[in-house]
Amino acid sequence: MATTTATIDIPVPVARVWQLIGGFDSLPDWLPYIPTSTLSEGGRVRSLANEEGGVIVERLEAFDNRARTYSYSILQAPFPVTGYHSTLTVHEVSDGQSRVEWSGTFTPAGTSEDEAITLFHGIYADGLAALKKTLDA
Repeated sequence: MATTTATIDIPVPVARVWQLIGGFDSLPDWLPYIPTSTLSEGGRVRSLANEEGGVIVERLEAFDNRARTYSYSILQAPFPVTGYHSTLTVHEVSDGQSRVEWSGTFTPAGTSEDEAITLFHGIYADGLAALKKTLDA
């Protein structure tokens, strides 16, 4: 099983960061390459469309508003992995400063472990950079 984690520090209070990213349906609000998200199954499943029209279906596995974290798994996606599980967490570093961590575990399928790690690390790092840009706007 492969794993990767990306983090970013953002000079924004933790409550504001969590308000933006804490909703399971909120990816289009801060992640430019996911322009649409549709919830089903009482808000536990999200169907995403990327910029190229690819479909990604994810299930909310755990949500903790107090700890500012949620975990999800992929049910369907064009990625070369199986057993994907990811967690997005907002940590308070200091008053007015947040650290956002996006991590995932997965088993490569039809690709090398290094290629799968590079793919998801890039998705996480680019996503966190987009989050910081959205919050800076």
